[in-house]
Amino acid sequence: MKKHFAVLVSIIGLVGLLSMKDQQKALYEELQLLYRRPISEWPKPTIDAGVSWKEFKSLPKVDSSYFSLMEKPDVKLGKYLFFDPILSGSNQISCSSCHNPQTSWADKLTVPVGNDHLEGTRNTPSLLNVYARKELFWDGRSKSLEEQALGPIEAHHEMNMELTKLIPKLKAIPAYNKLFLAAFGEEDYSMPEVLKALGAFQRTLTSRRSRFDEFLDGNYKVLSEQEVRGLHLFRTKARCMNCHNGQFFTDDAYHNIGLTYYKRKYQDLGRYEVTKDPADVGRFRTPSLRDVMNTDPWMHNGLFWNMTGLLNMYNSGMQMNSAKPDQKAKDPLYPVTDPLMRPLNLSKEEIKDIEAFLHAITATSFRMRRPESLPR
Repeated sequence: MKKHFAVLVSIIGLVGLLSMKDQQKALYEELQLLYRRPISEWPKPTIDAGVSWKEFKSLPKVDSSYFSLMEKPDVKLGKYLFFDPILSGSNQISCSSCHNPQTSWADKLTVPVGNDHLEGTRNTPSLLNVYARKELFWDGRSKSLEEQALGPIEAHHEMNMELTKLIPKLKAIPAYNKLFLAAFGEEDYSMPEVLKALGAFQRTLTSRRSRFDEFLDGNYKVLSEQEVRGLHLFRTKARCMNCHNGQFFTDDAYHNIGLTYYKRKYQDLGRYEVTKDPADVGRFRTPSLRDVMNTDPWMHNGLFWNMTGLLNMYNSGMQMNSAKPDQKAKDPLYPVTDPLMRPLNLSKEEIKDIEAFLHAITATSFRMRRPESLPR
């Protein structure tokens, strides 16, 4: 590593004799050499003191066991339940209404629309790689997929299903009784089995490998020069890896990045609603950036459709509405933007480079087919 940096320093010393355009070209060429090698030899990322982070890691290749996994009785049952509107009070809304396989398991809406055409208040997260999440929902109020599933099934503005009526609805269908028997080995079943089956299916929803995964595994031709520049900026000047790191580009932590809208339209106090700790006001779980360019609109409120504009907001530092000490003293709930957020001084070209890299970590959408028919 020291050798590589020594070469870079020597080149920087020489480029003073070159034109600005030639200087930039020389630096870019050296940058390509630094990254087109094993990740253990890459320049270290810019990480703030005290931040716990993990290095990037490629996704495994999908093997033939995937197809046998999808035929497991609990997964097969879970898939039917996931796509079946019988889980809703109106028999019109299914889990897939908001988590659509055609749109990377999200819904491409600012906020979801459910029962009685009522809107939610937070953007629908993609279910891709949900098996790897430690906590669920934007505010982390659920610790498992089984616990999480109860929320939308019961919520009036989502599926509006009375749980006491759901099991009788299912048991009235002989085909479902056979599926539950095959999955759990008992003729009798209740909500825990419904939730276990849904969880088993959702744990199979994984991202396909992106070009960046191929790059990590040694195929250095798959990324363009611009994408490699974006990779370097993502790791260094743009400081993205403080929150978006590891195999899934997330620290699974909670941050207030300045979008609380405190005492204004769209106000959302985030994790505070779960913990009631004033320090958690405005904090939301860091989303995974896997397949990020397929899962717009972005942020917990789904208000952001343009990635260039979103990157410009990060570039600003997002400190416009952060509480000063005297404001916080007067109002303990006045949100404080995370100190990780700070002005980045990125140029327009650098923002384009980072956006190009985000395309490189986005895989081709895998569109699972819905069941051709449902148990009836």
